[in-house]
Amino acid sequence: MKDPKIDLDDIGYNNSDNPSFNNILETRLSRRGFVLGGVSSGAMALFGGVTLSTLAGCNDSDDNSSSSAAPASEKLLGFTAVAKSLADMVVIPTGYTYSVLCALGDPLSASTAAYKNDGTDTDFENRFGDHHDGMEYFGLDSSGKPSTSANDRGLIAMNHEATTDETLSSFFLHANGGTKTLPRPASEVDKEVPIHGISVCEVAKTGGKFAYVQSSAFNRRVTPLTPCEIHGPARGNALLKTKYSADGTMTRGTLNNCGTGKTPWGTLLSGEENWSGYFTRPTGDNAARGNDKSVTSLNRYGRAEGAASRHGWESAGTDDKYARWINAKTGTSTDGTDDYRNEMNGMGYIVELDPYDKSKVVRKRSALGRFAHEAAAFSRLVSGKPLAVYQGDDARNEYIYKYVSNANWSPADATATDRLAIGDKYLNDGKLYVAKFNADGTGQWIELNISNSAIANYATYKFADQADVMVNARIAGDAVGATKMDRPEWSAVNPANGEVYFTLTNNSNRKVDATSSSHSVVDSANPRYYTDMKGTTAQTGNPNGHIIRIAETGGETTAASFKWDVFLFGAESSADGTKVNLSGLTADMDFSSPDGLAFTPSTGICWIQTDDGAYTDVTNCMMLAALPGMVGDGNKVTLNYTKTDGSTLTVNTYAGKKPTADTLKRFLVGPVACELTGITETPDGKTIFVNIQHPGESTKMADIADPTKYTSHWPGNTGYGAGSSNARPRSATIVITKNDGGRVGS
Repeated sequence: MKDPKIDLDDIGYNNSDNPSFNNILETRLSRRGFVLGGVSSGAMALFGGVTLSTLAGCNDSDDNSSSSAAPASEKLLGFTAVAKSLADMVVIPTGYTYSVLCALGDPLSASTAAYKNDGTDTDFENRFGDHHDGMEYFGLDSSGKPSTSANDRGLIAMNHEATTDETLSSFFLHANGGTKTLPRPASEVDKEVPIHGISVCEVAKTGGKFAYVQSSAFNRRVTPLTPCEIHGPARGNALLKTKYSADGTMTRGTLNNCGTGKTPWGTLLSGEENWSGYFTRPTGDNAARGNDKSVTSLNRYGRAEGAASRHGWESAGTDDKYARWINAKTGTSTDGTDDYRNEMNGMGYIVELDPYDKSKVVRKRSALGRFAHEAAAFSRLVSGKPLAVYQGDDARNEYIYKYVSNANWSPADATATDRLAIGDKYLNDGKLYVAKFNADGTGQWIELNISNSAIANYATYKFADQADVMVNARIAGDAVGATKMDRPEWSAVNPANGEVYFTLTNNSNRKVDATSSSHSVVDSANPRYYTDMKGTTAQTGNPNGHIIRIAETGGETTAASFKWDVFLFGAESSADGTKVNLSGLTADMDFSSPDGLAFTPSTGICWIQTDDGAYTDVTNCMMLAALPGMVGDGNKVTLNYTKTDGSTLTVNTYAGKKPTADTLKRFLVGPVACELTGITETPDGKTIFVNIQHPGESTKMADIADPTKYTSHWPGNTGYGAGSSNARPRSATIVITKNDGGRVGS
């Protein structure tokens, strides 16, 4: 999610020699044969001036048909596009209003003091965490029961991905900026740990305006110290045994939570993303482990011997809550039950939480694989057929995955009271697949199963069983030749036709000539190599990213094959239209580094959020609204590159139909140095909630005592919370409504 200068795990650790597409003989598809047969024709109607009647029959994954009918005159994307901005403020279209709902440090219990925002606050176990990220809305009726149609009262379940730091310290949390050398004081670490994880809070309309309910019994924090259960194939496996859980059924906490998903039975799915950087692994650990296969796994997941931790939490003392961050063999046991050599194996999953029931222990779903999870997007529901969950692994040159449940969907499960038991039914037993994209616009889903000879006989890593395959899904993907992608982040499913979208944020390691194992050569699904200038700095590879989409063969979740194209290529509007700006973006719609991605069920609008460092000399990060078409609605594009040996590398790719002013436009620009991430809505589509992450993260720790040098003061500079125009910046959630009471995006 964050810029690579913060999230070092985004650099990627995939050194496999999986082939690029251009090493595969291209099978050329005709344009007539490229469009998937049997796909809903309603998707074609989405690409144009859309009225309500076009989308009235589209439901979300909760089978929620309660969305209010809008006036017949409603036109989606009828707002005036927002211009690019470098101002320290949130900019939205004329005719819309926003307010701040909550921010880092706001209290979640009646007894917790208001946030002073001066570095002296404590008790973060009872406050909103930092770096607000993916979130979902869960309705409540007037009696406090779950409701799929409630528009005025509900719960927001929200991820807290990370924290702003320059060296080691989360400097805005501490009065003097904190300690940037080791050892770290326990008092600082004990603040930084609980600002990670998940928050659940009640929200309700008061005087026609949403506010969060500080004293609600539903309010809850899940932190890196909260007990969590392991479910699925890895439960009780030897790889999960630690000093904390000798039987391998539990782990402690959730970490670096990024994108989300909302299950059809009313629970939250939260993705553990770049978690490995929080652990240290000292020099000498390879030998202590006997250079066994665990070393291969640790290297593949970003913890080479001698790797330092991101925040130095392990240095705060000898207490077990600090020692668990030392991922090393320090004990004498053969199974790891006397140390934390296996601690990292408890991170990297999709986490399921019941927002309605705080008594239920959070469950980690190992059947969905272990990697740097972003969002979890459900396929459209079909009674009597399996569910699919689509996922991306957020690091350069990582893979795209699909999980398919063994159980067939039963609509009765949507209203079950034991929601986590329903999660057990669909998310504990199934098949995990990884994607291989072909140069002809097709692709295959390859099952990651120990019975696959490519996995069972993989020379690099000897898999012991299916649990091992799930825990080391990245290595299994290497074994079967999955396609390396340009940082797969959020996934989303178009409710109109079931097609699946993935943001590919950027990749500076995409090359024409690969000169290191960390490089990957341009290919059909990742086709661009170019130079993008940021001032006088040359940025090469694919600095601006793109959005890829797939259509399952026959529209079936169980399909073993698919067709694909690139929905949009991120680019500056002034960039070369034949090599870079392949989508023909104009100044009202150009963007860089797409990250957050969601279709709002009420309208079918595709919302695109950016996490950009390449275009921030021109504009702050943004959110755009799009009306998507369908796979195959565009054209084949041929790109020719000159290699260092003078030969020509030809890459054919498939670009979606170029957007127009009616199908793509900028809706929001955030404050300085922020990321736009996380979006959810009320069922009627008249209120959306959006997260503004880490404004002012470019502030220098050395300037903590001088507010005039902060690069952002948002949201304090809007009058929210303490500090006013001198406020320390805070991640926050905003609420957006349309002044005429209509649906957001119209």
